[in-house]
Amino acid sequence: MIKLTMPDGAVREAEAGISGLELVKSISNSLAKKVLAISIDGETKDITTVLDKDASIKFLTFEDEEGRWALRHTGSHILAQAIKRLYKSENVQLAIGPAIDNGFYYDIDMEKRLTEEDLKDIEKEMNKIVKENLKLERKEVSRQEALDMFKAAGEGYKVELINDLPEDATISLYTQGEFTDLCAGPHVISTGKVKAIKLQSVAGAYWRGDVKNKMLQRVYGTAFEKKDELDAYLHMLEEAAKRDHRKLGKELDLFSIHEEGPGFPFFHPNGMVIRNELINYWREVHRRYGYQEIKTPMILNRQLWERSGHWAHYKENMYFTEIDGEDYAVKPMNCPGGMIVYKTQQHSYRDLPLRAGELGLVHRHELSGALHGLFRVRNFTQDDAHIFMTPEQIEGEIQKVIDLFDEVYSTFGLEYHAELSTRPEDSMGSDEMWELATNGLRNALEHRGLEYIVNEGDGAFYGPKIDFHLKDSIGRTWQCGTIQLDMQLPEKFDLTYVGEDGQKHRPVMIHRVVYGSIERFIGILIENYAGAFPTWLAPVQAKILPITDKHMDYAFELKKKMFDMGYRVEVDDRNEKVGYKMREGQVKKIPYLLVVGDQEVADGTVNVRCHGQKETRTMKVDEFIALLQEKIATKSAEY
Repeated sequence: MIKLTMPDGAVREAEAGISGLELVKSISNSLAKKVLAISIDGETKDITTVLDKDASIKFLTFEDEEGRWALRHTGSHILAQAIKRLYKSENVQLAIGPAIDNGFYYDIDMEKRLTEEDLKDIEKEMNKIVKENLKLERKEVSRQEALDMFKAAGEGYKVELINDLPEDATISLYTQGEFTDLCAGPHVISTGKVKAIKLQSVAGAYWRGDVKNKMLQRVYGTAFEKKDELDAYLHMLEEAAKRDHRKLGKELDLFSIHEEGPGFPFFHPNGMVIRNELINYWREVHRRYGYQEIKTPMILNRQLWERSGHWAHYKENMYFTEIDGEDYAVKPMNCPGGMIVYKTQQHSYRDLPLRAGELGLVHRHELSGALHGLFRVRNFTQDDAHIFMTPEQIEGEIQKVIDLFDEVYSTFGLEYHAELSTRPEDSMGSDEMWELATNGLRNALEHRGLEYIVNEGDGAFYGPKIDFHLKDSIGRTWQCGTIQLDMQLPEKFDLTYVGEDGQKHRPVMIHRVVYGSIERFIGILIENYAGAFPTWLAPVQAKILPITDKHMDYAFELKKKMFDMGYRVEVDDRNEKVGYKMREGQVKKIPYLLVVGDQEVADGTVNVRCHGQKETRTMKVDEFIALLQEKIATKSAEY
């Protein structure tokens, strides 16, 4: 008998040699129908895997990431089988076909260039294979057997992959119907499990990612257990395409990126309004939470970056220059400058916690292929803060930071979840310091009752961190805020404070950002709001639309009145019909369009249309101004 430990700690005894599928059926037939794979001592395997020793077991469904990957990996094999069936005369050679986030792909070498119409035909054949409910059978063979098999089949890429494996390697193959592929797995039990498939696109991809190799065709797809889940995902993709911040950034004249500076965004007047409102709000919140603002230089010498550890751990992401024959670096992070500011004075325990905020422009070298609008750039403004404290103040300060995060994110209607990232391989500092720092973050999360995920080995090189992942209006998540506990830099920069005992002590430091970067946060907000910003953030808060020229004087009087009160108001004085102006104002996503004609001039009113609404209402001018004032003061997302 073997002992199998379940996720809840319960231990089940079973005969050695039982398969995962037999085990789950013995527990629950309904669960067996949902299970896609099995985790054995943390390693994902086929559900048919034989259990022959004591182990920790977890049954994986589509709700588990590993379960989704097994199903989508099978989707890639179904894709390859369908292509082999449809294009027998095309000398199709298969390369690799892994599961990826949200889907799968397969790299194909064939003479025919696949089109969107071809993808529809392939998808139909894939659905036939799903209906055939072909069992996936795993077989292990010797290296030589695998070589002989794939050479005979004319699969040169598979032969190359096998030749890269050790001489004594055991090769695993998966067969479904007439199709056999080289694969380590895992897979679901049959093609019938992959009930909802969609092919999305075809693109070029160099074999093994090397531009010196042949360009292959990479077919992308996704797969779900249920059609309604697939439909919801495809709808989300459609919404995401409409909300693409690069597209809306151009249409709303917010920002641009040019070949003169790839990864270096240019902000236009409309974009600067949003940027400045975010900064104004950041300053107001931080003042209330007891922060002081500092500013540190953008370029500092090599010795500073060597002392901070960035020269050894982050050099490949930095930009450099030479001044007076000495090496300097453009700062990729604000923290070393913050250390220098702290050291300009001798601090007492009475000064702590000391909270220093900085809106610091930083530069990081990103590969050109990774650049993406405002989401991945080479220069950005970090809304940094460094908090210096005593060890006893750690948890209380982390709780205050989370309070601040709660307030800021709720202002934008963004929910979040937290992830704790622990010590990476490329780290500095002692085991004791890392354990103390990690426990400090863990305790703060647990005492607050905040659920969190642990990302082992994903911390910064100087300390563990809590990352805050925001959920937007269509369900996507974005990593923005972070809290990093650091006991390394205070040591490296010899930071001290005088304690109650009159002796010098080493402070603990928190690095934290709320927006993450202002540029990226603007990109997220553009997509979250689909460009329709709340009134307090909108570049133009109201546009006045005079019906004819004789209403122009009234329109400009209104503009001056509201402009002088600090509101962002424009008049559309073009010689166009008011319906045309109205439609254009809606496209530009202006919160309030104010139509003025004979009746409005006579009554001292405006006819108000809110963005996204068909109905209009007539309001006294002062009544509308009071409405505008209330929406801005409360930072309301409603019009």
